[in-house]
Amino acid sequence: MANNLLKGKRGIIFGALNEQSIAWKVAERAHEEGATFVLTNAPIAMRMGEINKLAEATGSTVVPADATSIEDLENLVSQAVEILGGKIDFVLHSIGMSVNVRKGRHYTDENYDWTMKGLDVSALSFHKVMQTTKKLNAMNDWGSIVALTYIAAQRVFPDYNDMADNKSYLESIARSFGYHYGISDNVRVNTISQSPTMTTAGSGVKGFNEFINYSEKMSPLGNASALACADYCIAMFSDLTKYVTMQNLFHDGGFSNTGVTQEVIEKFSN
Repeated sequence: MANNLLKGKRGIIFGALNEQSIAWKVAERAHEEGATFVLTNAPIAMRMGEINKLAEATGSTVVPADATSIEDLENLVSQAVEILGGKIDFVLHSIGMSVNVRKGRHYTDENYDWTMKGLDVSALSFHKVMQTTKKLNAMNDWGSIVALTYIAAQRVFPDYNDMADNKSYLESIARSFGYHYGISDNVRVNTISQSPTMTTAGSGVKGFNEFINYSEKMSPLGNASALACADYCIAMFSDLTKYVTMQNLFHDGGFSNTGVTQEVIEKFSN
């Protein structure tokens, strides 16, 4: 049910690829809540996905941008302000990629060129996005910037590989940049640590199906869906969370604070 939580707000949404994407769900929900926004993704991702379909459904404009390129980001932010008719109120960073994971390279035998590429795409791009919006003075006071992360930033999940390191860096950037952005413009910066979710990116991790089932049994409320995550993002973009910043917010059905559940104990009691 829509409540006009984002009525009159303008945003940029990174990372919508297809209907499985959390960013896709966020775009749909933001549209329902009255926001206008620009959609963006890397040109290669746009060729693989269906972003134009989403743009049509939400009355949005698509501006291609490589989030690792300052030139592309400056063009994106400038165009967004022009297209939307004013400064930006919210940004979603839903970008992650590991070449080592894609190519099956073990964490203890990384190709470091691939590692640096993944770090740039998955984490450093977040700093680049915020540095660009700040330099161009493109964010409204009390704006909200959110990046999606995962608990592998704090705990070991062997097959998550170097993406765990990327997420750790991403969360650190949110804290550090959030401090400076808060002081200068009252802009809040947070990360949302989502349950394992069946997206195109997530399903590429080895053993993902088994782990998502395990996580379901280890979470008192069960795994949070992509749509539920979108709802949380909408809450973080709204004025109802104006004093939440520099936080890593777990949205995982309680997984992050659960040592073991009775259901898991019973699995090993035979």
